[in-house]
Amino acid sequence: MLILNLLPMKTKNLLIKIIIIFFAFTHLNSCGIYRPVSAKDFPPEPEKRIQKNIQEGRGFRIMGGDENKGGNFNFASSNEMWRASLDILNFMPLTSADYGGGLIITDWYSEQDNSRDSIKISVRFLSNEIRSDGLEVVVFSKKCDANINCKVIKNNSEIESELKIAILKRATKYKKEKTDKTPKRSLSTIKAPEDNR
Repeated sequence: MLILNLLPMKTKNLLIKIIIIFFAFTHLNSCGIYRPVSAKDFPPEPEKRIQKNIQEGRGFRIMGGDENKGGNFNFASSNEMWRASLDILNFMPLTSADYGGGLIITDWYSEQDNSRDSIKISVRFLSNEIRSDGLEVVVFSKKCDANINCKVIKNNSEIESELKIAILKRATKYKKEKTDKTPKRSLSTIKAPEDNR
């Protein structure tokens, strides 16, 4: 502090500002604001960078650049596993269908000629990816006798595996249709102003 008192006022103010800026940069850098990025990952032309950001979902357009005026909602209708499960189980009444919790539960279902035997299916989503371990299907069987004494059994692995395979096949079909429907634009087709010369 004694050294600061000996300096002229302009020099003192300049020195204090330099010290504050130095500490601000060192502290902001340690907070993670500065992230070094490889230049190889980004094209040098602004038009190509813009297109790449839009393809990755990081860009937006301000003045009506998108034909979809209603918005782009990415929930149950865009999840192929969810749609496939509902399509496969559409013949059964549903007790609960919770997309946020990843769970579908059907009501007890029996064929009309056999009202004493019924089944209930529970589908639990463990992942959004189309994989066999991303889906858990549990089938409960209920058998009732003439006195309406019912017994519920959880083990029905044959129906569980058939349902799981049917859901995965349908989800794969939906995924393929979705990827075929959305055309991908190659970054090499985007021309920068320098390319037209």
